[in-house]
Order: sequence, then C-alpha cells, then structure tokens
Amino acid sequence: MSVWEQAAVAAVALGAFAQASTGMGFSLVAAPVLIAAFGPHRGVPMVLVLAVGASLLPLSRDWRHARPRDAGRLLLPAVLGTPVAAWLLGAMDTRVLAAAAGCGVLVGVALLGRGVRSSFLNTPAGAWLTGLGSAGLNVIGGVGGPPVGLYAANAGWPARETRATLHTFFLVQNLVTAAVLGFALPPWPAVAALAAGAAAGMVSAPRLPATATRVGVLAVSCAGGLTLVGSALT
Repeated sequence: MSVWEQAAVAAVALGAFAQASTGMGFSLVAAPVLIAAFGPHRGVPMVLVLAVGASLLPLSRDWRHARPRDAGRLLLPAVLGTPVAAWLLGAMDTRVLAAAAGCGVLVGVALLGRGVRSSFLNTPAGAWLTGLGSAGLNVIGGVGGPPVGLYAANAGWPARETRATLHTFFLVQNLVTAAVLGFALPPWPAVAALAAGAAAGMVSAPRLPATATRVGVLAVSCAGGLTLVGSALT
C-alpha cells in the first residue's frame, strides 16, 4: 500500500471509533484522507459504503434508543435533496470537488467547535435547511455530518439517544447517497480497520469523557480538511 492508502486505513479506524463513541465523526475524519488517497470520484462512494458500516454496527446495539420521528424530520429533506445535489454538482471538475469537500469539513469543524446554537434549528424550516445542507455536503465529499451535528447539539437530547438517532440518520442518508452516486468497494484493510475501530468505540463509549472525544474528533477533522484542500491545490 502507498503512504496515502496506509493513512486512509488509519483514518477509517479512527473515524469508526469516533462514530461509535459519539454518534458522528466517521466521514469528518476518514473522508478527507480517503478522497486524497483515491480521488473524489472513487473516494466519495468508498466513504459512503464505509460510513454505512460505521453507523450500522453501533446501531445494532443501540437502536432502541433512537428517535425515529426526529431522524425522519431530517431524512426527508436529505433524501429528496440528494439527487438534486448530485445533478447540480456532477459536472464540476474533480479538483473543485476536492477543494469544496475540504472547505466543507473546515466550516463544519469551525461551527461545531464554537458550539453554535440557534432557535431557528428547532423549527420545521431549520430541519429542512439542515437536511438539505447535509445532502449537499454528502454529495460533494461524503461529509454530511456537520449540519446534523449542529441540529442534534441544539436539540439537547440525552447522549445515548443522540448517538442512536445520528446513527439512524447517517445509515439511511449514506445508503441513499451511495445509491445515487454509485458504490465503490473499499480495500479489505479498510474494512478490517472499520470493524476494529467500531468495536473499540462501542466498548469505550460509556467510559470516555465526552469533551475529550469531541476535541479529538474536531482536531483530526481539521487536519484532514486542510490536507484535502492542499492536495486539491497542488
């Protein structure tokens, strides 16, 4: 494997750990490195396939704690917006797509890091804007998490319900996005890394301080976003 492919395997393991322990973070951590290693047109579908597994594994244990109605409020605009976003963005140059994906990651990290809160997000219009924004970012670079993370942080759900609801949303969203964009099978080391990272996250979730996990995810996500933007500009 090349150096980039080795880095991608490590990012998949770390992203799966973050996803299982916090409810989000797989795509934020893994997508920039996977796209840099395999290119946007192969890397994004690969991220989506792996992201399905990153949500499915922990959800198999915590599905009873999900909030289906809240997940559905976000999924409706996300599902409807995905084919539209794919059509609008499909003709763009791959370098532009890579740079846009990296910028999307960095903007999401900045917003999440600042703990942005808004009463608007509690309205139906806020849910639609969140779902549509997530759909666009997911099509661009498989990084639809930041808008939904902001929505969940604003909602004030209990930690276990937050994780299960986010897993539900990302599982369905990534399946739909993969169906629209196409599938790309990841290499077996990435699949093994996904399983190991998810297992570790599921074991560690009740014991890890939420603040430490969140800071680590944001730091790695920021580094990945900067790397993706840099690779697109060189």
